[in-house]
Amino acid sequence: MVAEPLFAIPDFVLGVAQMVQTDLGFKETYKRLDVIEYGLKSLSANVGILSASTAVIGVGVVAIAAMSAVNLHQTLKMREDIKELKLTVTHGFISIEALLRDQKAEVIAEIKLLAESINFEQHRLILSQAYQKFAMAQRLIQSALLMEDKHTRNSTLTSAQHILANALADYNNPELFKATCAVGYLRRVECAWAIEQTISLTYQLLNEPASVSNSLSHLQERIRQDILTVIERCTKDEIDFIFPEITRIYNQDLAVLNSWQNQVDWMLSLSADERKQLASLNMETTPVSNTNQEVAIVAEPEEIALYENLQQKSHFKSLRDQLRFLIKPSLRQQHESYISQKATTSGYKALAPSSWQEVNDLTVANLYWYFQGMEGSSKYVGWVKVLVTQLFISNKAFC
Repeated sequence: MVAEPLFAIPDFVLGVAQMVQTDLGFKETYKRLDVIEYGLKSLSANVGILSASTAVIGVGVVAIAAMSAVNLHQTLKMREDIKELKLTVTHGFISIEALLRDQKAEVIAEIKLLAESINFEQHRLILSQAYQKFAMAQRLIQSALLMEDKHTRNSTLTSAQHILANALADYNNPELFKATCAVGYLRRVECAWAIEQTISLTYQLLNEPASVSNSLSHLQERIRQDILTVIERCTKDEIDFIFPEITRIYNQDLAVLNSWQNQVDWMLSLSADERKQLASLNMETTPVSNTNQEVAIVAEPEEIALYENLQQKSHFKSLRDQLRFLIKPSLRQQHESYISQKATTSGYKALAPSSWQEVNDLTVANLYWYFQGMEGSSKYVGWVKVLVTQLFISNKAFC
């Protein structure tokens, strides 16, 4: 089963050979313009879905029903519906009735109140303006792909960049983040990430690999910082939504962006002769087949099953720390030191390993909060006692 990223688009990442060949002529280089066109359409759909779901979430404390209506599984379903023309994005939004057609009447009524609240009206205006700028920039990029004259094409792409920068400024507007819950914050920054990814594409179409690399590096760092902010804001009610989505972003989206940057950096490391040899190769970029993607979208995302399994073994604060460790592994060090200290003073010396490399995030987070005094949860404490017993019997988890 093929897992599809939430906002990043792997299909339109141009091959390294094609990038090197740009100077040989645009038409000869990009024989597979359909790949780029597909990527642009996918980005447009993704931004539309992410932006539209903000209306369901609203502003302030989000309703659990609203989160379930636009969770990871539902978001991937909406993407497929847009591909099949079952949903239409207008000015950055999808009608509430169409978006929630499978929900109960009382849920739709509750969510419509959120979407039509005075607090959300200002957000709607900003998001709508930003989406329209994004759509305009995309039309310019699509036009540029058809231009024969290099100067006119590059000028058009540069104009698209300016519009994208303005759209990004709108998505980054501080007003969008005022009194916004963690789920709403995540949806708003996801829109911005997709815009930044589109800017990276324009640098590649302009044959500016150093700028592509810099742009992708900045984007990946921003994603990690934004996610850490989301985790800090996350409440017990939001963790069911946040955990699977952040896991998906880490495993799929960041992996795609990192792979793209590695390709570009490798190309930059080549000598002039090596680039000439690479440019002589007849290589084509082939889009990923949609057949497997449809199967993956129909099924519930594996990240949800992973979360449900961890949920049975963890406490809310432990789950939140596991997300922190995933995004920034160095944050584990303080927990490891604390556990070692407490394990020694508590008589659980088996929990103070000489090396932590083979100890998973689940164990580290759970033990940390156990020693922090999480005895209030019998389920949590029971699991830790089982863990301690297992460690005394078999020392496999610790060196």
